Amino acid sequence: MTKKVLLLLADGFEPLEAAGFTDVFGWAAIEGLEQVELVSAGFKSPLRATFGFSVIPQALVSELDPDDFDALAIPGGFAGAGYYDDALSEPFLDVIRSFAARDRTVASVCTASLALGAAGVINGRRATIYHQTGGKRKEELEGYGAQFVDQAVVEDGRLISSTGPGTAVEVALRLLANLTSPENAAHIRAKMRVPELDQTWLHRPQV
Repeated sequence: MTKKVLLLLADGFEPLEAAGFTDVFGWAAIEGLEQVELVSAGFKSPLRATFGFSVIPQALVSELDPDDFDALAIPGGFAGAGYYDDALSEPFLDVIRSFAARDRTVASVCTASLALGAAGVINGRRATIYHQTGGKRKEELEGYGAQFVDQAVVEDGRLISSTGPGTAVEVALRLLANLTSPENAAHIRAKMRVPELDQTWLHRPQV
């Protein structure tokens, strides 16, 4: 049976963070050992990306049934582009809650873990976020009850979080491995010529 992933896009999302999922799952759909499908969706169309251009998602959230999907992927974005207006809205959070309630994998990149926090799904869980000197985002994440872990990518059960746009491909590959198999993810990594994960990089503190 084909595994389906919903790529949930907020207005103001960061393009590279979304592209990690679209490329990995696009390659997997063509070259993979198992069938997968990624569907991008937002609450309006077109959506404005962080750096000013417009993107047309494949569907509106209102046109889809979350129960049809096996996992949820969420890119982060910038406050100045309006990301949090969308990503912290109740309709957006309700989508996250619906996946968590069904024990489906939820993968977030960078600041998208704040949406997981606002949805109430990371209380008491290990998670990470983009972290700079001063620790604003770290404090926000911990304010939702998360246990902050200063690693590039963090998995806790069916939750995956990461630290920035450079981690997006790695998050997507982990999600692919969880949904299909580690062998399939390794196969796509090789096809895409993505280097093997450097464990030093994985554990290096952000600041």
